[in-house]
Amino acid sequence: MRKHLGRRIFEEKEKFLTYLRGAGVKASVGRMAVFHKAMGSHGHFTAEDLVKGCNKNRRQVSRATVYRSIREMLEAGIIRKTAFGEKHDHYEHLYDEKLHHHARCIRCFDVIEFPDLNEDKLYVPILEKKHFQILGHEMHFYGICHKCQNAHTKA
Repeated sequence: MRKHLGRRIFEEKEKFLTYLRGAGVKASVGRMAVFHKAMGSHGHFTAEDLVKGCNKNRRQVSRATVYRSIREMLEAGIIRKTAFGEKHDHYEHLYDEKLHHHARCIRCFDVIEFPDLNEDKLYVPILEKKHFQILGHEMHFYGICHKCQNAHTKA
């Protein structure tokens, strides 16, 4: 499993380097530190998580480099942005992700991931008829998790 994971990260690195070369941008030490921190993150992460993680490992990476690298990784197709209705964005890497959606508790902010059930097959024909170019989709549910429901009834 670990060997497979290393291979997938290597493939994502190649994809990122190809994107950077095509954009005429140098694969700087800072960019690569951000890349490795993002690929090593489990679950969802924010730009601030990457700043703290890079700087914790004594790799001084500026916020500007982190935000620029995030934009480049998005454009390279190796991470995606997830919307949780907060003031800051969350991201997740794609190399080991199956298509999924999110449900988020509005009290404790826990996130539940659940599988994509190909519901886009219902919506794509409608949007195509309206000549809408689809670049992707996400589905998010907001509510109160079981733990918070139980805590509320015990109070």
